[in-house]
Amino acid sequence: MAAKLDPRRLAAFLADPPEDCRVVLLIGDDAGLVNERAGQLVRAVAGDDPIRIVEPGREAAKDPGSLAGEAASVPLTGGRCAIRLRDGRDSWTEAVRGALAGPGPGLVIIEGAGLTGRSKLRTLVAAEARGQVIECYAERGRDLVASIQRILGELDAQAEPAAMDWLAERAGEDRLAMRRSLEILALHAGPEGRITAEEAMELLGEGSLLDLDEALLAASLGEVAVADRAIAKAFAEGANPVQVLRAALRHVQRLHKAALDVADGSSPADAVGALRPPVFWKAKSAMERALRIWSPGRLEALGAALLRAERQTKSTGLPDEVIARQVVLGMARSAAR
Repeated sequence: MAAKLDPRRLAAFLADPPEDCRVVLLIGDDAGLVNERAGQLVRAVAGDDPIRIVEPGREAAKDPGSLAGEAASVPLTGGRCAIRLRDGRDSWTEAVRGALAGPGPGLVIIEGAGLTGRSKLRTLVAAEARGQVIECYAERGRDLVASIQRILGELDAQAEPAAMDWLAERAGEDRLAMRRSLEILALHAGPEGRITAEEAMELLGEGSLLDLDEALLAASLGEVAVADRAIAKAFAEGANPVQVLRAALRHVQRLHKAALDVADGSSPADAVGALRPPVFWKAKSAMERALRIWSPGRLEALGAALLRAERQTKSTGLPDEVIARQVVLGMARSAAR
């Protein structure tokens, strides 16, 4: 059985996968991160040599020896082949079994963002010494900050501390979306590629994220109709249910922190002004009004409800979007009462 990869060894593994590893399966809820790490592995194995990069079509899944044959081949230019499957499914299980049992030196890299814990393919790779499963879940805290800094470094840009706080608060649910946002910021960065918090807010405060912010602010003020329109627009423009629930939880946690400050004697304006990362200037007055509606106890209970709602998206048959929408509108109706 393959040993569980220590997170501290992940960067080294992605930069130089061992010669005795035959198959890597990337799983998790962040498809963008799965795609990014698969790309890192391909570059580590094959560089930019197109002769050493193979992407089999779906029909190859019907041939149990297809992947084993690709992995066993030695490129004319030398080195190892990277065999990349962008849509890992259980239909590939037998072909992957052949690759695990066959000779090298190639590495099969499988993007399996949609695979569940009961997946036959996942079970197979995890049980084999020459297989490695890498989990790719949305990053948090220091890991997320480190990733933002690394990507900005690749783009010859850097963010001021306040901008980094704001980005870490808003990014992380979708790696591809985060990378696109950072690319936009790098293009508009000021002298020496330095990004300010104001630039980040102005450039990225639009699209589904802006609609989501509007929905959550309206919900916290009890504006049911406005929240309903804004959440519908956010979904139409690409927001996903888990992103909505986690954004709602962050919003409630920030309100809770400010509400505690108000309970200790601060004014709503001072409590909102003390939040880090800073509240977008257009949203400050709404946040101050919300603090006059919600008590710390009610916000704490709402945070617990949001955590339960996220668990429901993984354990019930209800559509995830329905759960997320009900949570936001339930928050609005509670504030209205």
